[in-house]
Amino acid sequence: MIIARAAAALFALTIAGTAQAAQPIAGRWLTEDGSAMVLVGPCGGSTCGRIQTVLKARPGAPTTDANNPDAKLRSRPIVGLPILSGFSDSGSDWRGRIYDPRTGKSYKSIVSREANGTLKVKGCIAFLCQTQTWKPAR
Repeated sequence: MIIARAAAALFALTIAGTAQAAQPIAGRWLTEDGSAMVLVGPCGGSTCGRIQTVLKARPGAPTTDANNPDAKLRSRPIVGLPILSGFSDSGSDWRGRIYDPRTGKSYKSIVSREANGTLKVKGCIAFLCQTQTWKPAR
């Protein structure tokens, strides 16, 4: 009985020791089109990202969250807007939600740090995903 408990404890420690953690994603990132810088970091009990700076505003683009489906949120400024929310480490990547202020829609998202230092950002509806590559901001 004691041997069985010791073996079970050793097995549990072995499993815990081999659990893989995703590469950290905290930092400042340039979106794929270079239009914004996003600051990613701890946010409560998860990881989130906010637009820190708009670098290339589209002509006539609103400076507020004008396309948000919640009318109460449409006056929020784009700068400071949370676009990544509820991200948690799922082993090889980070999973949460991404918000697109251009459309006012949120999507399931998977984010991973690539070997070359970039961030692979996926937004998904069911099994269809669109991927962007964000570069570290210097």
